[in-house]
Amino acid sequence: MIKREKYLQEIEQYEAQNLIKIISGIRRSGKSSVLLLLRDKLLHQGINADRIIHVNFESFTYSELNTAEKLYQYLKERIKSNEKTYLLLDEIQEVENWEKCINSLHVDFDTDIYITGSNSHLLSSELATYIAGRYIEIPVYTLSFQEFLHFKNEYDTTKESDLKKLFQIYLRKGGFPLVHTHNYTDENAYKIIYDIYSSVILRDTVQRYKIRDVELLERVIKYAFNNIGNTFSGKNVADYFKSQQRKIDINTVYNYLHALEGAFILYRVPRYDIKGKEILKTQEKFYLSDVSLLYATLGYRDRLMAGILENIVFLELKLRGYKVFVGKFDSKEVDFVAEKGGLKLYVQVAYKLESQQTVDREFSVLLGINDQYPKYVVTMDEFWKESVDGVRHMYISDFLLSGDF
Repeated sequence: MIKREKYLQEIEQYEAQNLIKIISGIRRSGKSSVLLLLRDKLLHQGINADRIIHVNFESFTYSELNTAEKLYQYLKERIKSNEKTYLLLDEIQEVENWEKCINSLHVDFDTDIYITGSNSHLLSSELATYIAGRYIEIPVYTLSFQEFLHFKNEYDTTKESDLKKLFQIYLRKGGFPLVHTHNYTDENAYKIIYDIYSSVILRDTVQRYKIRDVELLERVIKYAFNNIGNTFSGKNVADYFKSQQRKIDINTVYNYLHALEGAFILYRVPRYDIKGKEILKTQEKFYLSDVSLLYATLGYRDRLMAGILENIVFLELKLRGYKVFVGKFDSKEVDFVAEKGGLKLYVQVAYKLESQQTVDREFSVLLGINDQYPKYVVTMDEFWKESVDGVRHMYISDFLLSGDF
């Protein structure tokens, strides 16, 4: 099993703190592996195995532990009363009212609790007040380009070393870890990813949010996927369906988008007025948790390449801990305004700078922002390497591996 050091290091920051660690992300992004790596680390540190309780709620073995009361009783009987016990609970959302159980375990015993969940709304319910102020959330994403290179080095028998060719593989297959544990063809990789997608739609969207019109949900998904990198709102979706002689209530659209965010299919990115320094309430963008979901459902689409590249850059920024916004600067758009710990950077993403008009469009908006924060134009141009008045141009794979931001 390949270590995903970023997440182990992040967890390590909170080991000495009396906080519940919630590891969240789309199914098959690697959350369970992170828990297993953590268990191995604890054993390596000399923690006795009987002080580590690992429960995977996707296993039929634990199917009866589906309520807070049953889970509490099960764990209570196994917790060492005179020593710290480590609880590793995988896919906790399968347990009804799990917050009550976790809060009681945290209060009643000397425990260090780690839980995973495949729903971003786990902590938005009224029940979440039980653990308010007592947890830290650690999001897990599909493989970054850097992690993908580690996987390829471990599993790829071809030992490809050309960075640009490797990026093309990453671009075509995305970042679900399972896809990169074998030299799968694109077709077989997409079959695996489609199975993941189907599971997420059924279990984390349709069943969890009690969606009845699955066909209509699929249409909303198709619209969102086809508009990757474009600003739109629920009203845009409703108007589009109206033009197709298919009526849909705007509240239904928002409910479906909310459910897709909850299942980590989509991330909503708000717009930010750079001059006014305020969050705008309209015309957000939506990005996928992994670009391979697009290929597996709709096929590989070159016409969406600019949006696909934006999606990859967005996920890299999120993985590095940035809050990410779509920037509005006068009448122009900045693809990303990213903020973290008082720092800020601006990023424009384009497929290629094939004309002077494209160069002017991508650089001019950044040149107009009068501050000293880093500014980047990221593309797939192999030879166009000029930077303009402090705005850096970078090939996308170089940007993804850069330690400068």
